[in-house]
Amino acid sequence: MSNDLPDIYTEQEGYSPDTLASLGPLRRLAGEWRSDKGVDINPKADGPERRVYSEYISMQPIDPQSNGPQLLYGLRYHVHINTPEEQITFHDQVGYWLWEPATGLIMQSLTIPRGQALLAGGTARPDDKRISVEARRGDTRFGICSTTFLEEAFRTDYYRIDIDFNDDDSWTYVTRTDLAIRGKTPAFDHRDTNTMRRIAPAKPNPLVNPAIRETGE
Repeated sequence: MSNDLPDIYTEQEGYSPDTLASLGPLRRLAGEWRSDKGVDINPKADGPERRVYSEYISMQPIDPQSNGPQLLYGLRYHVHINTPEEQITFHDQVGYWLWEPATGLIMQSLTIPRGQALLAGGTARPDDKRISVEARRGDTRFGICSTTFLEEAFRTDYYRIDIDFNDDDSWTYVTRTDLAIRGKTPAFDHRDTNTMRRIAPAKPNPLVNPAIRETGE
C-alpha cells in the first residue's frame, strides 16, 4: 500500500462478499486435502533424518477483511500431520492465507504450538500456477517470532514455501526453513514436501452462507 494515500481510514465499498470467487491465486487452495506421501528432512544429533508423514489440511474461506482502504480475501487453515510409527501429533499448524487484489500481495500467517509464529509475504497474479511467500528473522513486515529456547537452540532465520498447482486439481508444496542450530555451522536446510489431493470442497464464507453464520460451523 502506498504511503501517499490521503485517507487511511475509509473502507472500500462495492466489493464482492463472495470470498471463494475473489481469492485470486489462492482459490485453488480452498477445500479439504489429504496425502500420506509427505517427506520431512529434519535435524538430529547424529545427522539429518528423513521421515514420511500423513497430512490433512482444511482451508476454508473467511469474510472479506479491511485495514481501512486495504481489502483482503482469505482462507483460514489447519494443518495436522502424523507419522506411521507414532500416534502423537508430529506437526500441527494454524493460520491464514490472504490475498490483496489491488496489489497482488499474498500472505501466509503461521502459528505452531511449540512457541513460534511468522508472517510470510510475496506477490502473484490471479492465474499464476505457482505462488511463493517468504519470511526472515528480524524483518518487521514479514518476520519470524520464536520462544527463547528456539532462539537459542534452533533459531529460524528464513522461511519459504513454494506451491505448484497441478493440472489434476492437486497441489505440491516445498517448504524451506534455515535453522541456526547451536554449536553447528552452516545453518541446517530443513525441507518438507508433499502433494495434496482434494477430499472435499470448501464451504462458502459466512457472509454468503447463512447456515455457517448462524451455527459457526
